[in-house]
Amino acid sequence: MSEWGRVDDEGTVFVKTADGERAVGSWKAGAPEEGLAHFSRRFEQLATEVILLEQRLKSGAGEPTQVAQSAERLKGTLPTAAAVGNLDALIRRVDVLLEKTAVAVEEHKLVRAEAKVKALEAKVVLADEADVLGGSSDWKTAGERLRTLGDDWKKLPHGERKAEDELWQRITAARKRFTERRTTHFAALATQREVSQTRKEELIKEAIKLSTSSEFKATADRYKQLMTDWKTAGRAPREVEDELWGRFKAAQDVFFQARNATFAVQDEELRGNQAVKEAIVAEVEALDPSEAGGKRLRALQDKWEAAGKVPRDVMRSLEDRMEKAEERVRGAATARITKAPESPFAAQLRERVAEIEAKLAKAQAAGRDTADLEAQLSVQREWLSQAGGSAAGGSAATGAKRDKPRTTAWVRSDS
Repeated sequence: MSEWGRVDDEGTVFVKTADGERAVGSWKAGAPEEGLAHFSRRFEQLATEVILLEQRLKSGAGEPTQVAQSAERLKGTLPTAAAVGNLDALIRRVDVLLEKTAVAVEEHKLVRAEAKVKALEAKVVLADEADVLGGSSDWKTAGERLRTLGDDWKKLPHGERKAEDELWQRITAARKRFTERRTTHFAALATQREVSQTRKEELIKEAIKLSTSSEFKATADRYKQLMTDWKTAGRAPREVEDELWGRFKAAQDVFFQARNATFAVQDEELRGNQAVKEAIVAEVEALDPSEAGGKRLRALQDKWEAAGKVPRDVMRSLEDRMEKAEERVRGAATARITKAPESPFAAQLRERVAEIEAKLAKAQAAGRDTADLEAQLSVQREWLSQAGGSAAGGSAATGAKRDKPRTTAWVRSDS
């Protein structure tokens, strides 16, 4: 005997319920106590199943509808269960569990409905994003995002089927539009790069042809234009772009290395002229602005002009030194002349010098022969110097100020 069951003399096992005793089986394999223990363990298994369902509902690990279905199934077996225990209390626990699952099912329906709405909203966002990406020209980033949109879609709960199908069709259409545009773009790009390659091949041919030219200035200018044309030609196919540039640059290097070598030889040849001009400018710097200073300055100016070209790296400094030295001599002579009264004859000569200088300037500007005017000017200046006067337009007995540029002082041209 136990509180919830008994075994009679014939071995029949009974369970006690509110409705009375009910036979649940028979036990003839041993003592009655062992039979009760056996059927009590079956009750414990049923109780454990109820506990697990309660825990699943409480934790939310399973959907309430599934818990409710399991509880209903279990409740249907309890009135006839072959078990010994407080079956009435276990049935009440199951009833309570069913009441709770009913509430949880309704709540779960609301949650699922809300989740479907949110999922549909999220899928609308994905479809809108796909529409924008379908018109993008950021081929790499947009293409990758269009691919991963499907993964984001799959992570969302299912919504209303018809609405989802329409949204998915938008995404599919956007992908197709993007793919077609990308294919067209890269096809056009490939064509353009073929055109660029052809153009750059032409530029290379011209660069190679020019590489042996000795017309340095004109050729250097042409190479500059070729470089501009190269940049505007666009990129050739990636696999040949570097090779094309290497050939183009190599042709330029041949020309510029030859030009630099030629200039180096020329500069070395002009070092002698440099020494001559350095000696001349040193003598002008040492001149004493006396009465004879003007004649000596003119003679040194003539020697300067006849000395020829100098290397480019010293041309400017020598010119500056010479000009400064000339100004010193002329300034001192002009200061002396302004202190002494000018004779009428000197004044006439000065006017005559100014008149001839004006005619000479006009003739030079017009490109006419000026030899006769230069000879006249030389004679008048000499007379003016002897008369103690100063030449008009800044030309005095100390020598005329030379026009810039001094053609004989320039280093070679690049042509």
